[in-house]
Amino acid sequence: MENLKYTIIDHPLVQHKLSLMRDVTTGSKEFRELVSETSMLMCYEAMRDLPVKSVDIQTPLGIASSKIISGTKLAFVPILRSGLGMVDGVMGLIPAAKIGHIGTFRDPETTSTVEYYCKLPKDISAREVIIADIMLATGGAATEAVNLVKKAGSQKIKFMCLIATEQGIAKVNAAHPDVEIYCAAVDGSLNDQLFIVPGLGDAGDRMYGTK
Repeated sequence: MENLKYTIIDHPLVQHKLSLMRDVTTGSKEFRELVSETSMLMCYEAMRDLPVKSVDIQTPLGIASSKIISGTKLAFVPILRSGLGMVDGVMGLIPAAKIGHIGTFRDPETTSTVEYYCKLPKDISAREVIIADIMLATGGAATEAVNLVKKAGSQKIKFMCLIATEQGIAKVNAAHPDVEIYCAAVDGSLNDQLFIVPGLGDAGDRMYGTK
């Protein structure tokens, strides 16, 4: 597919940790830790464009001309359930951010995305939002999550995942061309169960030991 809009975060630490997550022998405890660590590293890159302003700071030895984040309020919205594993990592960087939750599932007969839960911060319209999920497969859950966040009034939204497909990226691009997508890898295809191949398996099962 041509003209897809997304950013791959190719930092060596991100790529190394992603490789460990792909490994079928990686256990649930290590998998959860890797998801959290990788999410923190990816959030660092995704927040590179935060506005800053100059301030003078009194140090023990004088005045330093410094920069602080300027007025931007943030919210993270994980897509249940695997997106929950990304929250600790991003909150480690921005502990003042608020957290929303969106729950969706794929109807086994129609393969369409069904929303079953949505709880967002009341002031989300005043916040920049990062929607987080480990996988961007068909793009259905991501597109629906962006729909819900936009309906709540947010004007600036980013989507962050570990692994995406071109199909999923294309669906989000088409529905929401203003949403920036950040991922660590783009894999080639989906299987009959709509899992990303080679991917890393069912992320929720691997995190919580329910496989």
